[in-house]
Amino acid sequence: MFKPIVVQVVVDKPLAQGFDYLWDAEKLGGLPKIGHVVEVPFARSDSIGLVIKVSDHSDYEIEKLKSVNRLAPLPPLDVASLRLMNFASQYYVHALGETILPTIPQMWKKAENWENIPKKLASAEKKKSKAATLASEGLITEAQLNSDQKNALQELLADGKKENQFRVILLQGQTGSGKTAVFLNWLASILKDESAQVLLLVPEINLTPQLERRVRAYFPDKKMAVLHSGISEKKRGIAWFEAMTGSAQIILGTRLAALTPMPSLKAIVVDEEHDSSYKQQEGTRYSARDLAIWRAHDQTIPILLSSATPSLETWQAAQSQRYEYIRLDQRAQGASLPRVHLIDTRNPQNQFSPGDEKAPKQKSLITKTLSNAITSALKEKKQSLILINRRGYAPVLSCAACNWLSKCTQCSTYTVMHKAGALGKRSILSCHHCGLLKSIPQFCPDCGNADLKPLGHGTQKIEDAIEEMWPQARVLRVDTDSSRKSKGAETLFQEIHDGNVDIVVGTQMIAKGHDYQNIGLVAVLDADSRLYSADFRAAERLFAQLVQVAGRAGRSGVGGEAGGDIYIETQYPESPVYQYLLRHDIDGFLAFTASERAESKLPPYSYQALIHAEAKSLEKAIQFLNELKIRMKTRGIVTKELKVYDPVPKPVMRVAGAERAQLLIESANRKALQEALEMVDQELRQDSQGRISKTSRIRWLIERDPIAI
Repeated sequence: MFKPIVVQVVVDKPLAQGFDYLWDAEKLGGLPKIGHVVEVPFARSDSIGLVIKVSDHSDYEIEKLKSVNRLAPLPPLDVASLRLMNFASQYYVHALGETILPTIPQMWKKAENWENIPKKLASAEKKKSKAATLASEGLITEAQLNSDQKNALQELLADGKKENQFRVILLQGQTGSGKTAVFLNWLASILKDESAQVLLLVPEINLTPQLERRVRAYFPDKKMAVLHSGISEKKRGIAWFEAMTGSAQIILGTRLAALTPMPSLKAIVVDEEHDSSYKQQEGTRYSARDLAIWRAHDQTIPILLSSATPSLETWQAAQSQRYEYIRLDQRAQGASLPRVHLIDTRNPQNQFSPGDEKAPKQKSLITKTLSNAITSALKEKKQSLILINRRGYAPVLSCAACNWLSKCTQCSTYTVMHKAGALGKRSILSCHHCGLLKSIPQFCPDCGNADLKPLGHGTQKIEDAIEEMWPQARVLRVDTDSSRKSKGAETLFQEIHDGNVDIVVGTQMIAKGHDYQNIGLVAVLDADSRLYSADFRAAERLFAQLVQVAGRAGRSGVGGEAGGDIYIETQYPESPVYQYLLRHDIDGFLAFTASERAESKLPPYSYQALIHAEAKSLEKAIQFLNELKIRMKTRGIVTKELKVYDPVPKPVMRVAGAERAQLLIESANRKALQEALEMVDQELRQDSQGRISKTSRIRWLIERDPIAI
């Protein structure tokens, strides 16, 4: 008797189950395999799905099953990648289809274009062979490493037997200590195997071009796939295909690369492992670093976590010897670390007035101490880097007559004033949460006063002040407004590297990982804005950022040379963050933070999850979460090991017209929390279509290991 071929397919919907379809082997050109990408009829249209099961029977009537439309011109996803996706789906309590499908580039999800893809791949290969080799830079061979770096490399290479073992290695090194040269030389030993693949993760798109050039210098004959959201869909689709078929040996990318199929993966490096950019903030809210560690464990391969300021979780694991621990405590070329200066902005002596240095008449955006330091740096032909974590001209526009403020009509935040040229031809008000753009009112909407004033300052306002104070200096602003595309950002950074700029003003994107060669002075304005926050990780994040930005100074200095200066403006110089920074005592700060967290039973001494609720009114969102908390108690989900807090509004309560609340669940036991979340998911799904409650129309989401509460 003829047996039908039945495949179970998952689609990109918030649905826990897969769906059965018939497979016509003759029409589709072969038998199905788990991991095949297919097009199937779903609801009233066609959807792209993934085969997760093949059998000869179904729980439904065979006659009523629909058939698979088309098979993508792709090999099936490898078994290890499917295990990774399955784990991510379970751990982050997200449906399997909506975990897997978003990781596949759009190029492979347009079934109508599948017939043309082989031509696209062939033409891309021709273009690559004709294209001039991309510039490469920064090759430091094993012989050129200093003694510290050589010792670190030897520990990584520690007898060849370890190559096929699971190892987590923390490489902690001062900024400028040459961590990149160490791990690239380590990867060189692994890539001697012609079939081996390595994954190199970076936190930001802006860091990719510089690292790409360095990787090309080390591996000119290896094919590299670059994956991040800043490249075109076609380029990303081709790079993903090269990674998943094993033809690309080096996969370099941001967090989305962590879930890319790689059939011959032999090692992983997570650069700047502490960075919060590795945590996805929409869809499946995974941590790319944590999934990379799970992947290394599953495939019994080594993973290296590199950072000057490791996250508390990673540092603790290294201290307790769960992770191997390698340190680089000297700058690669022997220069000393930058000198740290705290500018107490409460001290009136620090105020400065342009054009009248000795007797200040008005408060300036640049303090007297800092202005003198910038003048000295300019005389010494050294570049200065000014960091302020706010793009735009001013954080808010205000009316002095009636206290009107430029609030966003869609969100519970303020619209930011942007000068002409940044986001359009005219000055505008922009909301950084929902993207709303509005023209600047000519008079106050409430009282009619025409004298509206900007409050506070962003990168544009600081840029203006600097151009006024040092008219001869070449000033460059680097933020997401001035670098809308990755090419734009790369051009700006190249200007700095080429020495065409005297003073750089920018947001945190200038602080991470860049190997500037002539920065003599770094200044951080309004550092306190990130220090005092409801988030218990605020101090840890600020400390990491300050160490990173301080590390941009004096990198090119050689043995014994001064390592530049960092000036930090603060009203609270006595804060532990600044005091540990003064001594460059990273371990001291982490130990201090660990004792605080242990006392408060906060992560890493406990595990957390958030239930997010979004509704038309905050009252409804809070009510939904309160009812959920009561149901958790009555169903026995809440145990002694589990702490469930009362629901509260989110820090930014209103975004794009929706009001948002959250419920925090905490446990000292990871397994107990996981079991509770799975039960909560089942409980919520009973009354939901996808992830929207049928009765109250509340949109909900479970987030595991949140990094912002």
